[in-house]
Amino acid sequence: MKITIIIFSSLLVVILGSVYFFYGYQSAFEADQQCHYDMRLEYIELDGLGCDHDMETKQWLLFQRGVNDQPSKVLKRYRY
Repeated sequence: MKITIIIFSSLLVVILGSVYFFYGYQSAFEADQQCHYDMRLEYIELDGLGCDHDMETKQWLLFQRGVNDQPSKVLKRYRY
């Protein structure tokens, strides 16, 4: 029983790790380009949009600036 749980847990970790590794962008440049593309075409109706690079988490963030001292809202993340 314990061996089955260990095998199942190991397979789950390998599968989730593979999904995380293979479904990101290949470079910061690609993530940046996609962020600006989405900002111009998909979120055109929103005001105060921007793209910013978060070096700690290795991703670009598409965000909407907050108004009246409210925090900005992250709309989409582009992990590379």
